[in-house]
Amino acid sequence: MTPRDIHQYLGRVMYNRRNKFDPLWNQLIVAGFRDGKPFLGSVDLIGTMYEDDVMATGFGSYMALPLLRKAGTEMSKEEAKKVMEDCLRVDYCRNCRATDVIQIATVSAEGIEIGEPYKNSSYWDYEGFKNTNFRGPKSF
Repeated sequence: MTPRDIHQYLGRVMYNRRNKFDPLWNQLIVAGFRDGKPFLGSVDLIGTMYEDDVMATGFGSYMALPLLRKAGTEMSKEEAKKVMEDCLRVDYCRNCRATDVIQIATVSAEGIEIGEPYKNSSYWDYEGFKNTNFRGPKSF
């Protein structure tokens, strides 16, 4: 099966479950290569399917997607990794239930490479964060 076939199949499964009023509460991204052409598609819990050059799910669709679009699609693997780390750092800093441990996977014509989990860098020593006077102008 091609990545596009899998994308279509998952879309039909999600839509079918939605019609039974028992949706699978997932948002899926399908990535792959077929005949040297890349594929990137998304399916949500109600069966909505679309394809695009960049994608994000969950909170990342609000915070990281604009950063991904700004970065573009023509970059090296190292540049793409840096952009992903920046996006995940923004998501981590804005989401109180997130973790700073990330794992990056790469899908290419040669195959899939899944990296080891590692801790993404973050900086919490801003003066406004240190201020414990909650009535002061620099506090939250």
